[in-house]
Amino acid sequence: MTLSRAKVLDAALALADAEGLPSLSMRKLAAELGVEAMSLYNHVANKGDLLDGLAARVFESVELPDPALPWEERLRALGTGAAAAFAAHPAAIRAMAAGEANPRSPGALRLIDAFLSALLDAGLDERGAAKTYRTLIGLLFGSALRDTVDVAKSPKRTEQVDDWFRRVVTEDELPSLYRALPALMDASCAPEFADELGLLIENLKR
Repeated sequence: MTLSRAKVLDAALALADAEGLPSLSMRKLAAELGVEAMSLYNHVANKGDLLDGLAARVFESVELPDPALPWEERLRALGTGAAAAFAAHPAAIRAMAAGEANPRSPGALRLIDAFLSALLDAGLDERGAAKTYRTLIGLLFGSALRDTVDVAKSPKRTEQVDDWFRRVVTEDELPSLYRALPALMDASCAPEFADELGLLIENLKR
C-alpha cells in the first residue's frame, strides 16, 4: 500500500470516529493501514501533528460555495456544511474544543477565508467580520458538542439532575426559572444551529 499524508489522516479520522480519540495511537493506526508504525512518521511528525491533521481534514471536507453567490447564500451553505462535518467527526471536534488540535492546512484556511469573505461582503469591517466569525465557530462547536455528549459516561449520582432541579427550584425563590423549567427540560426545545444561523443572517441583513 502506498501511503500518503491524506491516507494516514483519513484512516486516523475513521479510527477516532469509531473508537474515540483515546484509542488512537500510532501503533493501532499502523495496524489499521497494514504498515509498520515507523513508516507513519514519513507523513506525520508526531501525535500533535496527527491531531492537527484530523482537524484540518474536517475543515477541508466542507464544500465551498460559488463565490459569485450572494453573501447570505454563501454563509448559509458554509454554516450548514460545517455543521454537518462537525457532527460527523465528534472526536476531532472535542480535540479542537480542548485545544489539543488546530486545523493547520491550506484547505482548512480556505474555509475560514470563505466565511470571512461572506461576512465582509455583508458590509462588516474587518473587526466585525472577525468577531462574527468567532461567534459562528462558537455556535458550530456548541452544537456539535451538545449533540455528541455521551450521557452514559456521566458519573452516577444518588439524585438525577432533573429531579434535583424540580426539588430545588421554587416559584417563590426563583420565579422565572420555575416558569421556564419545563421548557428547559424538554429535549425538543434545544436550539438548532440552522435556526441560530438564520437569526444571525437576518440580523446582518438588517
